[in-house]
Amino acid sequence: MSERAWSFSDSMAEAVEKAGSPVELTRDLGVGQFTKVPDEITNWIEEQRSWRESVAFADQSYHMTDHYVEGPDALDLYKDFAVNSFENTEPGKAKQLVVANPNGNYIGDAIWFHLEEDKFLSVGSRPAHNWLQYQIETGDYDVDGHIQGRPVQTGDDPNNFRFQVQGPEAIKVMEEAVDDEIPDLGFFNFGDISIDGVDAKLLRHGMAGEPGFEFWGDYEDSEKVKEAVMEAGEEYDIKHLGAEAYQTPNAILGWIPLVVPAIFEEGMEDYLEWLDVGDGLLSIGGSFDSDDITDYYFTPVELGYGHIINFDHDFVGAEALEDEVEDPDRKKVTLEWDEDDMVDIFASLFREGETYQYMDFPHPRSAACPYDEVLKDGEHIGVSTDKSYIYNEREFLSLAVIDTEYAEPGTEVTLVWGDPEDNDNKRVERHAQKEVTATVANAPYSEDKR
Repeated sequence: MSERAWSFSDSMAEAVEKAGSPVELTRDLGVGQFTKVPDEITNWIEEQRSWRESVAFADQSYHMTDHYVEGPDALDLYKDFAVNSFENTEPGKAKQLVVANPNGNYIGDAIWFHLEEDKFLSVGSRPAHNWLQYQIETGDYDVDGHIQGRPVQTGDDPNNFRFQVQGPEAIKVMEEAVDDEIPDLGFFNFGDISIDGVDAKLLRHGMAGEPGFEFWGDYEDSEKVKEAVMEAGEEYDIKHLGAEAYQTPNAILGWIPLVVPAIFEEGMEDYLEWLDVGDGLLSIGGSFDSDDITDYYFTPVELGYGHIINFDHDFVGAEALEDEVEDPDRKKVTLEWDEDDMVDIFASLFREGETYQYMDFPHPRSAACPYDEVLKDGEHIGVSTDKSYIYNEREFLSLAVIDTEYAEPGTEVTLVWGDPEDNDNKRVERHAQKEVTATVANAPYSEDKR
């Protein structure tokens, strides 16, 4: 798409019509600013080492959307549209919220918090929140809902600071940072704490397979809380993660942060008319190139959410997922990229002739939703998505969804690195594509110590 025919004042439906197709709308748009946090605070290698060797501090306040939902029908809303069970929820519980479209294809996910009896908050990327807010505004639910957009995009201050500490020393740091004792929380439960006189909520959490906590409170208190936690962590060699290091644990955690939401399908026309393109647009990049937007879709099962799908309620997409969950065609895996091929990508910059696409370490990304083609014996078997170099593993890793028959760890596959020649992404230079050998590994990649 050499010239943009649509504008950000359009609905998604209008933008698709002007662009010609969903793929033409979303391909080669590049990637926007991720967060207000600098790319590096110290340097990304030391920051990566901290979650394995000491403790890492992350500021999550700017890059996610918040969806506030309140009312007597709120749980009914979630039961109708989320794959999760809500039978045993109560205030203080959290879970990974996942929503699908009527055909069982994945729309989005978020971390969901049961705040009070009829009051809820979910935090994450926008697709799941858009879909739920549409149901609130057009459905028959006694519920109020409000989305706070990504603060880095809107320019507004967040409602809450949202911080995280992870690593083998994380518990000791929080024991020193909180004013009283840490509440006795089970995994993915949250409770009340105070840090330097500031009231906050504390979630027992984990990142990169290491133990830790997430905590949040009024944004106006953010600097005071951050200073108190960093001071408590000084003797444990705490490191503040920059934006680049913060994004890399996904590769070992097994979580794919963004994919194309399955919203461009028959039956979704009214939703696309309701949805502003600026609120719902995610860019596509990478070597996989199809004119059919549905080729970019996944199901919750393929993304590794099969274990949280519960058929104790009749949710949108349940029938399609019930057929798939026992015998999926594709599976999420980790891919280890061959070190000699990786060296060759960089070595091409020092040789005469064509170079391979530049790979910016530790988290190369030229689109919100990267899709690189994965082959076996020259045949398409799936796509590779988010990728990162992990210093602690001395590996370059990506998360992929591939045909189940090739998902056995140790299987050798081929990955195509480099966008198609006719791409218009201003973040991508002229280059030659390269086939990279990769080895299938488990997802999650590392031992879970959370």
